[in-house]
Amino acid sequence: MTVKDLRGKTIALAASGGLDSCTVTKWLVERGVEVVSVTADIGQPDEEDVEDIRNRMLACGAKEAVLVDLKADLAEAAMEMLVANARYEGGYWNTTGIARHVTTRGILKEMTKRGISVLAHGATGRGNDQVRFQLVANMLDPTVQVYAPWRDSGFLDLFGGRKEMIDYCQAHHLPITASYEKPYSTDANLLGLTHEAGKLEYLNVGADFIEPIMGVFPAQAPDEAELFSVTLEAGRPVRIQDEGVDAVSAILKANEWGGKHGIGIGIHTVENRFVGIKSRGVYESPGLSLLGACYEFLLQQVLDRRARRFYDSVAVAVAEQIYQGYYYDLASQMMRGALAPVAALLTGSVTVSLFKGTVMFQASEGVVHSLYSEETASMEAIGDYDHRDSEGFLNVLGVGARAAHTSGQIEKALLEGI
Repeated sequence: MTVKDLRGKTIALAASGGLDSCTVTKWLVERGVEVVSVTADIGQPDEEDVEDIRNRMLACGAKEAVLVDLKADLAEAAMEMLVANARYEGGYWNTTGIARHVTTRGILKEMTKRGISVLAHGATGRGNDQVRFQLVANMLDPTVQVYAPWRDSGFLDLFGGRKEMIDYCQAHHLPITASYEKPYSTDANLLGLTHEAGKLEYLNVGADFIEPIMGVFPAQAPDEAELFSVTLEAGRPVRIQDEGVDAVSAILKANEWGGKHGIGIGIHTVENRFVGIKSRGVYESPGLSLLGACYEFLLQQVLDRRARRFYDSVAVAVAEQIYQGYYYDLASQMMRGALAPVAALLTGSVTVSLFKGTVMFQASEGVVHSLYSEETASMEAIGDYDHRDSEGFLNVLGVGARAAHTSGQIEKALLEGI
């Protein structure tokens, strides 16, 4: 689809209010396209007043600027991510990935109300967001067409990158906040921030020049540790620091405590994008990192070794599904179903100590489904565990160990001198 196919039509633009949104809106309007700007309020901490986005989009020529409150939807998705420990390639909490799913679904609802059948977005042709917008839209409403200016030759002929867009916006006196000097770009929501591009594209440049928005780097955190406690019921936080919470307030409180102590601030990853290139990102996710650590301490008490092995494999798969734009497909539904019994067992309170980027276990109580027993774990003469019972157990295990030797399956180098 090209801009020529859109002339005279009304489209919905997923608008963040940033440089791409302003540029795309003005460019489309100049070519006879009516643009309805739809912005998701997902708790962007880098926006002092999210209502300002509406004003910016109207100033760029949008026919209508709609603001949709999706904070609760995003927080609910975060509850599922916490149960799944859905961190992509070991560290990134998928804050942008899951937000694109929630945002696209919210925008599709607004499009249905207005009878709009074309969704436009400003995601580039080398990133992951284009995949997420496309796949989610196609899965939830196959009748919707998706238009991406960054895949339209007419747009690319004018805009090679950030500099050309800034020049264009300045020439048209559009209300952008971007500048030539900004050393990196930021994408923000309630769950966290992603920093990339600019100076971050060079791996000989450290990430300490970034100015954190949701907290401080660990070195700047307080010199005194503080205790943080959370109570879960069936996999959901219900109390933090002895105050009742819902999904949104749980994330906000955890963001506050985690950010203060440098938890989850400055997560550095050189990751594999879905399109096949490597990308460097620096992430902030204080609340998810803090709550995720608390969930992990409960998981350690609840899961046996077979359940743990399966859980870890599902966690990796869920993270990839979110990252690649497939969180609403059948495979993800199956994975969420597999994790439902785990969530049902995660009840209890965990207290941790926060100190300069670290989360240290202090205590747990009320973990009603815990497999841990102080008596059986003790090295003292207590409980009903009889050390002599291990004799037969080890004799059985020894049969296989001896067979490994006699069948020649042990490396010869290991047997030298024995």
